[in-house]
Amino acid sequence: MAVKIRLARRGRKKMPIYDVVVADARAPRDGRFIEKIGTYNPNTNPASININNERALTWLLNGAQPTDTVKAMLSYRGVMLKKHLQIGVIKGAISQEQADAKFEAWLAEKDAKIAGKVESIGKAKEVARQKALEAEAAKNQARLDAIKAREEEAKAAAAAAEAPAEEASEEAAPEASAEGDEAQA
Repeated sequence: MAVKIRLARRGRKKMPIYDVVVADARAPRDGRFIEKIGTYNPNTNPASININNERALTWLLNGAQPTDTVKAMLSYRGVMLKKHLQIGVIKGAISQEQADAKFEAWLAEKDAKIAGKVESIGKAKEVARQKALEAEAAKNQARLDAIKAREEEAKAAAAAAEAPAEEASEEAAPEASAEGDEAQA
């Protein structure tokens, strides 16, 4: 029986979440499996990979073959390196303490990389949000300036319209008084 470590899809349409399962190679993709050893969520940034490293290592050492995607995930989590080091210990090339020290050094470096990536993504989001806020403030200020300019133009036009009307009423008033004087005479 060929055993594979592969992904089983679940989740809703366009939002997949995968289970990392150990299954018989002949079983359907989302069908029967032997053991669930973790989950993979590609929807987050960076993608979240939760795998029981010890169980994955046990299955790898027992001969389970990971698919390409799962192999990349196991490599990302350090399981493939741990397998490589464990084979070296079994063959007697290095001691268990040396293997553990190498793995811990690699793990610390990897965690620092992941933390740096998460931090840079957070900073990029914050910068983008700040730029969007500044652009929105500039656009709002431009709208306010345009509204003020239109109001000033309307006031100026109203004042200009009132000025000739006042001149015309002032001209009409002396003429009316002149006509009134003629009518009295």
